[in-house]
Amino acid sequence: MNILMPQLGETVAEGKITTWYHAVGDKVAAGDSLFEIETDKTSMDVPTTEAGVLSEIRVAAGATVPVGSVVAVLADAPSAQGAQAARDARSPAAPAAQAAGASSFDPMNPVRTPEHNFGPAALPNGIKVTPVARRLAAQSGVDLTRLAGSGPHGRIVAHDVQAAAKGAAQARPATAANNTALSAAVAPSAPLASAVAAVRAAPGADPVKAVYATVPFEPISLDAMRRTVARRMVEAAQSIPHFYLTADVSVERLTALRAELNAQAAGAFSLSVNDFIIKAVALGLQRVPEANAAWTTDCILRFQRSDVAVAVAVDGGLFTPLVRHADSKSLTTISGEMKSLVERARSHTLKPGDYQGGSITISNLGMYGVRSFSAIVNPPQAAILAVGAAERRALEGPDGSVRFGTVMTVTLSCDHRIIDGVLGARLLGAFRELMEAPLLLLV
Repeated sequence: MNILMPQLGETVAEGKITTWYHAVGDKVAAGDSLFEIETDKTSMDVPTTEAGVLSEIRVAAGATVPVGSVVAVLADAPSAQGAQAARDARSPAAPAAQAAGASSFDPMNPVRTPEHNFGPAALPNGIKVTPVARRLAAQSGVDLTRLAGSGPHGRIVAHDVQAAAKGAAQARPATAANNTALSAAVAPSAPLASAVAAVRAAPGADPVKAVYATVPFEPISLDAMRRTVARRMVEAAQSIPHFYLTADVSVERLTALRAELNAQAAGAFSLSVNDFIIKAVALGLQRVPEANAAWTTDCILRFQRSDVAVAVAVDGGLFTPLVRHADSKSLTTISGEMKSLVERARSHTLKPGDYQGGSITISNLGMYGVRSFSAIVNPPQAAILAVGAAERRALEGPDGSVRFGTVMTVTLSCDHRIIDGVLGARLLGAFRELMEAPLLLLV
């Protein structure tokens, strides 16, 4: 009988065998636990539904295989053993043993949670810990409360524990080798499948190129900026618990005011919509000071002034230069500073002081016709405002009539460690109020 990797949940596609409780040649009874598996969601023992002899183990402990893979083979017990069992059945102790075996196994519920799970799945501070990380921490004596998780939403994963135990350098190659060997064993005649498995095990240039071996491509070298942007975005997506708030903002009065100011300036200055957005965000942070903050491992830094970063696209990546003290600067001053910052960003002459710090970033893709999008928070900042295009839309009036107005959709991405739902809604509400009453931005 083939023993398969079970599916422990609708979204679970694979499982890792952590422990085999029996060796090849061992006799097992119905209900005996054969092995322990771990997924990204749980850790459980897997028992056998029939008695027999474990004749083959196809997947070694430590290897990960897809759900439904054959991990072992269970053979029928030899006739001699059956005869011995019959003799044992005639002994006085046999009825009690048989009764105990029958009561300890429920064929309708063959997968049972082990008594040991190496601690709770969530720490007292709310940080989640994967089953593998819990087991490694228990075995290596690592204090999970002292770790900063690098997994999704700050979850502590196996690599964090391995790094803390000074064993990351040795553990990674071993895991890659196990997965590569497993891929070859499971699908030796499927080179594409093996290549994909190699990419998952050790994501590098050569395995990825192997997947696209039949597709014409041109390799583009990664410069330092692109590497840095990639690294920071991965870290941000994995370590920051994001949530998103979206609102429609009427900018009809703002666009009219902007046009009037630019016309009266007669070329002395030219205000952009982004200048108004920067000012509105800066004043919004002053109205909701709890959101004007940054996260550290032991405290939250709350700022008294509003330093607002603005994403600027350049060749090979982007910069986020800062308009410091934006809450106390006029629109014309903000406009002049932004023009200088954009020019220096595109010529790669910004200094670290021009883009380090701040508590929020503005990313505006409206000029590209993007209606709405969600951005990734730029650590250690607390939020990022994604701005879409201003467009004419049909709006319902208070009396049920329909009129057309100019509306802009914005999405606020928040770090939930600093900004909760209500706080984020207050900040977004303050921004919308200022944008819809633009004369407040001139005071």
